Amino acid sequence: MKDLRSFIRDIPDYPRPGILFRDITPLLADAEALSRAIDVMAEPFLDAGVEVVAAAEARGFIFGTPLAMRLGAGFVPIRKPGKLPFDLHSFAYELEYGTDELQIHVDGIKPGQKVLIVDDLLATGGTIEACLRLLEKCEAKIVGCSFLIHLESLGGAARMEPYDVHAALRYEGDDEEDELSIQNRQPGPSV
Repeated sequence: MKDLRSFIRDIPDYPRPGILFRDITPLLADAEALSRAIDVMAEPFLDAGVEVVAAAEARGFIFGTPLAMRLGAGFVPIRKPGKLPFDLHSFAYELEYGTDELQIHVDGIKPGQKVLIVDDLLATGGTIEACLRLLEKCEAKIVGCSFLIHLESLGGAARMEPYDVHAALRYEGDDEEDELSIQNRQPGPSV
């Protein structure tokens, strides 16, 4: 098996000049690499008693559902407004240029349930921090956060404290400054 990093394609100047985009689609297209990524993301939490995996749309769903299956846990989606049909908990948060909001069904997480939060990428940490605050509002017992990719130089892990942060792949260095747009999830092309 090749290193998981070999399945991440670097695309310079996408979606605009100056951005280095880490494209995960080659990893998703390879059954062995995808399975290995799920194994690596799950490994630190195999004995943590995870009852529910929660993930924000949309790329978090790609990893959250198979991770839940690997851990023998349920999966609960965290969505943007207008996507969930039942009674909701909501959490509004600040973005660089405005605000956003995340929602979860009120019965999605029971108080005291052990929850793992999952996403494809940790950069500045804004979206995942909002997910954590929403899960705290649900009175979940958060066992940690698991990511496919962590862009360490952008400092997102500090926003996850005091929770454990695990990533299958870590990137360091100046080239990550331009990858901020990946985490901001602004409208436009996506992985």
